[in-house]
Amino acid sequence: MRFLEALAKLCAILAGVLLTFITLMTCASLIGRNTTGTTLVGDFELTGVATGAAIALFLPWAQATRANIIVDFFTARAGTGTTRTLDRFGALLLAIAMALLTWRTSVGGLNAWETGSGTMMLGFPEWMVYAVMVPSIALTAVIGLVQAVQGFGPEDRP
Repeated sequence: MRFLEALAKLCAILAGVLLTFITLMTCASLIGRNTTGTTLVGDFELTGVATGAAIALFLPWAQATRANIIVDFFTARAGTGTTRTLDRFGALLLAIAMALLTWRTSVGGLNAWETGSGTMMLGFPEWMVYAVMVPSIALTAVIGLVQAVQGFGPEDRP
């Protein structure tokens, strides 16, 4: 699990770099627009592309650190064993959902590659976003599967 956590942390760092890039680009575009009347062409396209990739890159770290939202309304009074079992079942469901999402995102990326689709203003190749998203979503699926099988810590190990 340590190796998976290291990969998840790397993904989160890359997502942070992307978000920093988006912020700096947006600032440059706004300053240019308000001072000299010039703007970065397609800045909103790059913002959308980078944000989508960043969200996918944050998923593995969120799962590895159990930072996803947990609604415990029904399990607030349940015992520790029941809660652990349900948490592991939830991790399994997440792993299945992420595996399906990996498959469909891969298909979408291949379709974007084959058709040569790109963004409207810049023509930025859409397959590149898919290429960033697929590994991180797959990593989230693997982390969820490992958590479902092994548990979330030493106290969950069989």
